[in-house]
Amino acid sequence: MSIQSPTFVLVHGAFSNSFSFAPLQAELGLLGHRSAAVDLPGHGFEATFPAAYQAPQRPEELATAPGGIKGVTLAETVDRVIEALERAKRNGPVILVAHSRGGLAISMAANARPELIDRIVYVSAWCPVELAVNAYYAEPEMASVDPNALAGALAGNPAELGLLRFNFRTADPDALAGLREAFAADMTDDEFRNFLNTFQPDENLDAGTPDDKVKPDTWGRIPRSFIRLTEDASIPLPMQDRMIREADTLTPDNPFDVRTLQSGHLRWLVHPKPAAEALAAIAAL
Repeated sequence: MSIQSPTFVLVHGAFSNSFSFAPLQAELGLLGHRSAAVDLPGHGFEATFPAAYQAPQRPEELATAPGGIKGVTLAETVDRVIEALERAKRNGPVILVAHSRGGLAISMAANARPELIDRIVYVSAWCPVELAVNAYYAEPEMASVDPNALAGALAGNPAELGLLRFNFRTADPDALAGLREAFAADMTDDEFRNFLNTFQPDENLDAGTPDDKVKPDTWGRIPRSFIRLTEDASIPLPMQDRMIREADTLTPDNPFDVRTLQSGHLRWLVHPKPAAEALAAIAAL
């Protein structure tokens, strides 16, 4: 492999970790592409799995057990991405890819260090242009998202815990139905349960401020691609398209290269061949 071939740096979404990218990395490798998946702070083997989360579960204890991700900031998350970019850049071009909430981290990393990124790719990921990420949830494009869909799996009070905790190992059929609706309506029962077991229970609360939006003079000069997921119920297609439009309006001379996969929020990670082929085509641009 040529030393000048790009390295894909992969950034996961909320409650996830680098492990979720293993099937995609296998496909990329078979297509001849180098990749590195990053664990954001408090994720992967840094995650907390309270003893009360194991079976048999102890819900009352789970709701109050401390978690190591408490207090993790967006700035720390961005620093982790930049560290990976600095190392990857030593080997040649870098393509930075994110899914879901990971889009916020890569956007802020691109604001800070655009020289480390040769192309930035959002796979149904948050790309805050006109609004902060949390503010987009009140917009019409998110009207199809049920704000109570995940409530049944919530464990503990986020304000008291200092983090967001979900019980992905719950046996509550209503809670499982809500999780399935949000993430995996197009997956089999086994695929859905399998993916739930890759999630970690805790996520940090810092989703940025109104100032944490992409900047035209740094982020805006990086070539960029957006891979739309047509069946995504967590970031619906109208919201994906809105972020694409807003970004293209911000930097009309550097519009998104747009591609589309038929997938819900998670299915593309379970059946990664089409996504790997799309990323390989992006690398050839």
